[in-house]
Amino acid sequence: MSAAPERTRPLLEEARTTTNRVARTFSLACRLLPRRIREDVYLLYLVFRTLDDLVDDGRPEAEEHVAAVEAWARGDGAPETQEVGILADLASRHPIARDALEDFCEGMRWDLERRSFATEAELDAYCYRVAGTVGVVMAGVLGTSDPERARPAAAALGMAMQRTNILRDLDEDGAAGRTYLAREVLDRFGDPVPGAREALLRDQIAKADARYEEGLAGIRYLRDGATAVRAAGWMYREILRQIERDGYGAQPGRAAVRRRRKAWVAARGALRPSPRGAE
Repeated sequence: MSAAPERTRPLLEEARTTTNRVARTFSLACRLLPRRIREDVYLLYLVFRTLDDLVDDGRPEAEEHVAAVEAWARGDGAPETQEVGILADLASRHPIARDALEDFCEGMRWDLERRSFATEAELDAYCYRVAGTVGVVMAGVLGTSDPERARPAAAALGMAMQRTNILRDLDEDGAAGRTYLAREVLDRFGDPVPGAREALLRDQIAKADARYEEGLAGIRYLRDGATAVRAAGWMYREILRQIERDGYGAQPGRAAVRRRRKAWVAARGALRPSPRGAE
């Protein structure tokens, strides 16, 4: 039986549809979640996805919606947007990391500003704000046995996924006149031109893999959903392996993992025990 109350139930179909349409890897992993929390995870994803889409699309109401969530996270009087309503309902059932939500909103503002990054440390700060925070808030919904250890691991997994997105979308972002890579990386390796970016990709893949190791090691602190999160992490990490199989960007385009392989990786990852490196 769903944990979602009547006032958010009408949004569940939108939440499921949105997840299935724009986050196929995450959607596949969600099927492994316990039923009693799956719908809350869909709703939480809808909040993050809505804000991200408003910002990415440059919609005029983006700032208003981001500010409303930020005000709710601070405990100020917040306008009753759809996102605020969902968060209020979720907070009645789960410990929501409000400080992480504030950081997420700051990351959305960085995207509105089209901020660039001079150093890897600045890029890490961005990855935390737009994706590590999602992992932190999600961990609160799933529940943790050791919050002090679970939180940095959840953030690391989200940051690893964001770095994966950046490497996967190099050509799409470049065509749109945007790069998320740090200036110091470009100065060292050159622009990420197809056929001449293997050294850059090897360097950046190693950094993403280190974050995955940290994030996957902390999955054991989750009370619920460990199998689903582990599967999601392994599926997303497989994009890095696909970049390697494709010759480290020898040809332009986005690395895509075949659905059958993705399902196999998910099954393998779901059954694999977490590494013990976080102890």
